[in-house]
Amino acid sequence: MSELCIGVMSGTSLDGIDIALCQIDTKQCTLIEAAEYPFPAELKKRVLEMIAGQTTLQEVGVLDSILGSQFASAINEFITSHSIDKKNIKAVGVHGQTLWHAPSGKYPTSMQLGDPNIINAQCGIPVVADFRRKDVAFGGQGAPFAPAFHAFLFGNINHKIAVVNIGGMANITILGEKTIGYDTGCGNVLLDMWIAKYQGKSYDKDGAWAQTGKVDYTLLDEMLSDEYFKQEHPKSTGREKFNEVWLEGYLSKSRKSEDIQRTLVELTAITISNEVLKFHRDMALLCGGGAKNSFLVERIKAMMPNVEVLIAQHGDMLEAMMIAWLAYKRLHKEPVDLKDITGARVNAILGGLYE
Repeated sequence: MSELCIGVMSGTSLDGIDIALCQIDTKQCTLIEAAEYPFPAELKKRVLEMIAGQTTLQEVGVLDSILGSQFASAINEFITSHSIDKKNIKAVGVHGQTLWHAPSGKYPTSMQLGDPNIINAQCGIPVVADFRRKDVAFGGQGAPFAPAFHAFLFGNINHKIAVVNIGGMANITILGEKTIGYDTGCGNVLLDMWIAKYQGKSYDKDGAWAQTGKVDYTLLDEMLSDEYFKQEHPKSTGREKFNEVWLEGYLSKSRKSEDIQRTLVELTAITISNEVLKFHRDMALLCGGGAKNSFLVERIKAMMPNVEVLIAQHGDMLEAMMIAWLAYKRLHKEPVDLKDITGARVNAILGGLYE
């Protein structure tokens, strides 16, 4: 029997809150309605400042509350604007805003903020949240989760297929007898950061600014030498790794800002295409915000001339759909098939239920 669930996702790009209403059963997840709500500029600034600098416990608690209210407001607006009867919604899945992701080391952790208690209180619908930490508790990376959903959606396609999600970070799914998935590295995060710093824009539409520059191959080679790109999977990453400090570490000499933007496009394209080619795929499905960047897509295609590169249907909403699906799995107490992807010891039931 199918059920209606809502999924809410705000990724590392901090460009918006994606909300998807899905009809879900054991065999399919169908998108019914979807919308994107802007992430307030002041709130984005606050999140980025907390990630980049020092903070206090009080500030963490306040941000957790603000984000909870922000998500709740977007959910209520979505429900009202689409004339949805709350009684028909089994649950709202909320990923939360990732502040810090450090799944390795003696005390692994992954922190997502956006108090689900506030969301439940303000929306009046059961909420499923805190998906990552159970996987981390069982020794996994806690990310990426998209490969399990990609296998559910696309597993029956009769091709040697890779699914590439290009958000702030980029992750890849290799579908076959065994699903493999991991973060390839930076997606849009450095591109967005650099154009915000030098052009005052939140993103480089279709890579227009990047196209005015030239690739700095010395800089590119230095960035590609980073250990993360050589590391074997399972692996995952985030803003705590790929950020302005990381980039500035390679900028020892003066360069034109547009050349750096162009080189960052090449970095994202190469680190994605290298991983697709490693598994000898004949088709790559692109999704996420980066799939809207026509110049980035053009560069990925150029690096894989023998691979058919397509844009996935509803590609910019797949992660919100995934969160709705994870909420459905939690309601039915079904473990998520992730251990071969994240390195966890077991496939666990993910997320906490707030009623």
